[in-house]
Amino acid sequence: MLQNVDLETVCWLVVKIREFEVEDALPETGEDDDTVSPDTVSPDEMDIETGYLQRVREDPLYTDCKRVIDDLNEDAQIELTALAWLGRGDYDSITEWGEAKRRAGERHIEATTADYLLGMPLLADHLEAGLEEIGLTCEGTEAFSV
Repeated sequence: MLQNVDLETVCWLVVKIREFEVEDALPETGEDDDTVSPDTVSPDEMDIETGYLQRVREDPLYTDCKRVIDDLNEDAQIELTALAWLGRGDYDSITEWGEAKRRAGERHIEATTADYLLGMPLLADHLEAGLEEIGLTCEGTEAFSV
């Protein structure tokens, strides 16, 4: 079902993003935790967040993932975004795959794909779930055998 992005590339990203997420995990908050609302963030908390984002962008794992995504052609970036959305549950099933890709194409014009995707919490999980939705898996790929 993937036409533009290579399964091996997606699986490599899953592995590297997981390493990155584990290395730089932020404290988890509950769904009912209002302290993460932009309206309630204090200036001190903004400094902490800004410092975190700066550190993240300098991390070699982040840099490697960003480079790989940036090096994909536009159609592959669109497909990768649609795959993440499908895995995140934004689209109910494979029957909405075409719509997901169309919407990802519209979003692609608005923002840098790598920054958008790498800013998505649980991206590795969403990519894997998206692969599962379209009948693919990273099991047995070179990226997963390391």
